[in-house]
Amino acid sequence: MTRLKTPPEKPKLKESEIQRQIKEYLQWNGWFVVKIHQSLGSFKGIADLYAIKNGRSVWIEVKTSEGRQSVDQIAFEQEIKRHGGEYIVARSLDDVMGLGA
Repeated sequence: MTRLKTPPEKPKLKESEIQRQIKEYLQWNGWFVVKIHQSLGSFKGIADLYAIKNGRSVWIEVKTSEGRQSVDQIAFEQEIKRHGGEYIVARSLDDVMGLGA
């Protein structure tokens, strides 16, 4: 009896690698993308990326598959949505593929 080998698991990407993939993909598809750097005086919980194209703007919080939003990040998301904005928690490039066009 032969045993089937299971394919090796893909290595898990770091959050910074996922951010880079998303930023490059969106830029390739005509989006203007800004990486937000958290610093003294920044709005607590602000998303990692801000993207805009043809008047449509999207805030993107990037997390690994195991990553969870902080209380401040959840509050920021709620505030953006309360004001009619778009907010995405992206765990991989797949989560923003719908924005590509």
